[in-house]
Amino acid sequence: MKLLKTYPDKCISCHVCENTCSSLYFKEDNPELSCIRIQDETNPPEMNVCNQCQACVAACPTMALTVNKQGVVMLSRNLCIGCLMCVAVCPTGSMRTAFGKHNPFKCIACGACVKTCPAEALEIVEQ
Repeated sequence: MKLLKTYPDKCISCHVCENTCSSLYFKEDNPELSCIRIQDETNPPEMNVCNQCQACVAACPTMALTVNKQGVVMLSRNLCIGCLMCVAVCPTGSMRTAFGKHNPFKCIACGACVKTCPAEALEIVEQ
């Protein structure tokens, strides 16, 4: 299974990962549109990202969520009806929704944030 591993003890709370993610997938620099979230009220910061547990897949009434060969949960926007059941059942709060967006979104372990993290606090791993 491919997933994004976080190292909170290395995180410097620069939020570059959030900026990279939202810019790549939504074409705007907006942390609310990032699939990774950094909460820097704690030390070390809390880093929240999908762990590919697949709880959302079972909850989807239209089978818009599937698991690819790498074990990553993927969303088909064409099949998604925007019911947000996946958001409701996500045990880690990693399936996201944003005001004005029809479809939920989550980390697909693309690795873009890994490449831009100046502190090496992120890594793509196979489990």
